[in-house]
Formats: sequence, structure tokens, C-alpha cells
Amino acid sequence: MLSILAGSSGLGRMNLELGTMRGIVYFSAAVLALNAAISSASAQERLRDRLRERLGAVRQGREAPPILGCEKVQIGGLKLAVWRPKNQEGQAPLVIFSHGFKGVNTQTVFLMKALAAAGYLVMAPNHKDATTGGNMSDKPDEDFKKAGTWSAATYKDRGDDIKHLLAALHKDHEWNAKIDWSKVALAGHSLGGYTALACAGAWPSWKLPEVKAVLALSPYAQPFVLHGSLDKLGVPVMYQGGTMDVGITPFVKRPGGAFSKTSSPAYFVEFSKAGHFFWTGFNRDVSKQELIDRYCLAFLNKYLRGESTETLDQRLDGVSELQKK
Repeated sequence: MLSILAGSSGLGRMNLELGTMRGIVYFSAAVLALNAAISSASAQERLRDRLRERLGAVRQGREAPPILGCEKVQIGGLKLAVWRPKNQEGQAPLVIFSHGFKGVNTQTVFLMKALAAAGYLVMAPNHKDATTGGNMSDKPDEDFKKAGTWSAATYKDRGDDIKHLLAALHKDHEWNAKIDWSKVALAGHSLGGYTALACAGAWPSWKLPEVKAVLALSPYAQPFVLHGSLDKLGVPVMYQGGTMDVGITPFVKRPGGAFSKTSSPAYFVEFSKAGHFFWTGFNRDVSKQELIDRYCLAFLNKYLRGESTETLDQRLDGVSELQKK
């Protein structure tokens, strides 16, 4: 985590909105609660200081220009960031992305652009907890350190957002005609990963029949390990984690963790020297972004489009571990 933050210089050059940066900075602070494995008090204090500096710089800076290729629309009462598929002919597969706690819908632009370039229609809603207006005070619905207290009622508004979005798209003649409804996937980072897994059936009452695959990027999945239904999902899942993502990845990869409890087919990809914000705008390393893109696309192309790929069988440079079942 520290290395990613240290490498994120030049905020004015970042291809993100001001609200995105506020969200990621706040989210960074929230994840301190998850990172109990960071035992050094001095390291934690250095991280807090760096986050304060980042937030101060954001507040004093000017708003970044609009993100190229991203449209801002409202559908079903939700504010969406939309990336249309490149050279679309006919109906396109749909990927709905759920942001992290206090993130925003444009926090993972590089992946959204890669999906759109590969022919996917990508939509990312702002959930209620999104930090789009600088509100930094709201607490999480439940303590992230107490996964046992989470239930299907926790962040149900996020699941309702996805449900209402799908219903609104079905009802809208123009959007409905653009979507191949046999090819719908959910992707999410951190609390967004929780949202995506829950909507796929990890909380059975949230299950959405349209969902055919899930990309869970450093997902907060421990509530499902304790009393969810990962073993009954019935849709392909790819988990991604990092060797420096000490607050979440160990709970995904360890024996009895989220990956081992998830129904087949499932994948776990762990990236070397990757912290929790590896999947956000704090990752400015293009080669690492492309590595994420490659595995995400290989997974979606196989399970939504039926295309064969060697990537899902290869542990490429920069990947410390690859498991599948």
C-alpha cells in the first residue's frame, strides 16, 4: 500500500475527477481499519500523514478535465459513468462496475476503458456512500473488522442499485436494444467486490438472474465466508488480490477463505507488490494496469463470449500466484 501511494505523484496530471480522488483518499483511510497486519505504528502514522497530504492537495487543486470516452448519464435515478463499446455492431455484453467504500464510479478508469475497447458496454453507478461532494464523515454500515456482524441487510442499498439499474435498462427501449442480456457480468473493487458477489448470490436474497460472471477485485468477502453462500453461487468468479494487500487478500486465498469456499469455476490471481489500491487511479504503472486488464478480459471473454484463451492458464510476469478450480 505504501509503495503505491508513494508512487502517485502529479495529481494534476491524473485522469480522474476531483471527486474520484476525494473518494479514494477517504477509502484509503477506511482500509487502515482492515490492515491489522500492518504492525508498525510508525508505518501507520507515515501512511496517515501521506493521506492527509493527498487530501490537502486535492482540496487546493483544480478540477480535472472530463475523462475521455466516459459519459455521465442518469438511468433509473442513478448517476452513472458509461463507457460505450468500441466499434459496436449489434448488441454488446454488459459489465456493471461497483466502486469501493467512499470511492466513486470513475475510480478504475483504466480497466473500464480496456473493457470498452474490447467491445463491452460498461456502466458504473455511484452508490449512496460515494464521495462525490466532499462528504467525509459517514461511517460504514457495519465495522469492517467485525465481519460476523454483517448480514444480507448490510449495504443492501448497493444491491438495490444494481437491481434497479438492470430493471431500468430493460425498460428503456434504446439501452435494452444495445445489450446482449445473455452476457452480463458484475465487477467490483473492495466493498464493490462484496456488492458484486452478493448480487451473484453470496447473499441468496440479493441474487440477480442476469449475472453470468463476477470479477471480484480485492473484495471484502469475509462476511460470506462466515455465513454466506459462496459454495452455491453457480457462476464463474475471478478473485484478484495482491501480495501487499494485507487487509483483504489473505482472507481470500487462505485455506477456508473465500476462494476455497466458492463454487467452481473460480480463479484466484495474486499480483506481486500490489496493495489494496492497485485497482484504482493510484496505480499509475501502465504495464501493471495492462496486466490487470489482460486477466480480466481473458476471464470475461471465456465466460461471456465463449472464447478460448491461454492467459487463464499462465502465471505471467508480475503474478505471484494463480489458482483455478
